[in-house]
Amino acid sequence: MRTLLIDGNNEVTYGGAELIARWKSDATARIWVDLCEQTDAEERTLLEDMGCHSLAVTDALRDRHPPKIEDFEDHVFILYRGIKSFDDGLNHEGQNISFFVGGRFLITRHAHNAISIDRLMKDGAVHQLKRSPGHLALRIMHTSSGIYLDTVLAFEEKLNDLEDELIDQGTDELMKQVITYKSRLVKLRRTFNYHKNITDELKTGEYSLFPQGGATEHVVIDLHDRFERLHSLTHMFYEICGDLIDGYISITSHQLNSTMRILTVITAIFVPLSFLAGLYGMNFEYIPELKAHYGYFMLLGVMLTLAAGLLWAFRRMRWL
Repeated sequence: MRTLLIDGNNEVTYGGAELIARWKSDATARIWVDLCEQTDAEERTLLEDMGCHSLAVTDALRDRHPPKIEDFEDHVFILYRGIKSFDDGLNHEGQNISFFVGGRFLITRHAHNAISIDRLMKDGAVHQLKRSPGHLALRIMHTSSGIYLDTVLAFEEKLNDLEDELIDQGTDELMKQVITYKSRLVKLRRTFNYHKNITDELKTGEYSLFPQGGATEHVVIDLHDRFERLHSLTHMFYEICGDLIDGYISITSHQLNSTMRILTVITAIFVPLSFLAGLYGMNFEYIPELKAHYGYFMLLGVMLTLAAGLLWAFRRMRWL
């Protein structure tokens, strides 16, 4: 557990659970409590002791729950999909980050280290908390959205390179990679849609802890624009991956059709030749043509003429 306390005299103190008692005794103090890797029982006790609603606490402690925002009497609960790790291959290891935003407190709860929270805790948190706990919560999400955006934009270059490789020399391995990206993009798009819905709610101005006007509204609008852009980008990249898959399948089908056409031509030529060879290779004692002095050469001539005629016909049909 990490805590950041700003008392009534604007003195800043970093510490642990001991700062909560100081916050309670100072009606003008503000505190940020960051919970990570505590037991569920410890977290539930602390959250309920600080006035968080039991239903929100239950949602926060769940391993899997879609992002959402919920307004309670004296605080707002936001469930956000944060980042544990994320790279330009769209390998996203996410985690739920719960925000309990009150008039004088911000509580964040997550199971593992969160990049955006670690950054703000090291630098910038004091200034944001002085503005308001809600402003600090928005800045954490804003930092996270910046990481998402930088990584998704970096993926665009990788996707362009992959597209060129598929066009030049497509392989099944490249196709598996595209399918993997498509699957990851679906999951990210779903996450960004949830986040966009949260910022849509905040833009309505119905949440008193996130008032319209001033710096808070600007951050909300910017955050909404980022998630709208992320949703659009992931949707566009998803469509591109789908087009690449369809294109590869079309090319593969065309190549297969070409191969089958050549095999058909070969079969069409050799079937009548095989018939003639089989006909005159039968073991009957009397086959008149076999007595002809030039019968062998005549049969070869017929076979060559037949083969040449079929080749000419297939060329006229543009099969060769």
